[in-house]
Amino acid sequence: MATLAGTTLVWPGTALDHAWALNPRAYRELGPPGWKAGVPFLLLAATLCAAGVGWFRRRLWGWRLAVVLIAAQVIGNTINLFLGHIAEGATGVVVAGALLACWPELVRCRPECDAKCVSVFRRSLRGEPNV
Repeated sequence: MATLAGTTLVWPGTALDHAWALNPRAYRELGPPGWKAGVPFLLLAATLCAAGVGWFRRRLWGWRLAVVLIAAQVIGNTINLFLGHIAEGATGVVVAGALLACWPELVRCRPECDAKCVSVFRRSLRGEPNV
């Protein structure tokens, strides 16, 4: 979605522009700045891609990046709640919060990213430094 949003904002007037019908409020806010809003979306898409590749390759940096991105999503959705966007904010907080809550179990199912990732996660929850 970030790639689609970034592409349509940087290069408007393509057939992809019809996707904004799904969220016209976002287009009203992001359309006027155009490419200035599109470039950060494309950077976000690259970051999400890197996190996915790192996580599927069972790299600790990919796991950490994915956790940071999901935590940022929880924060953003919480802000949406306070801004009055109840449905969007609540749905996002529940989904992203559940992902973070289940993360150690998800990692445990991947033996190569196993104990080190889970122990780093548990230490960070306890506020202990990760060595």
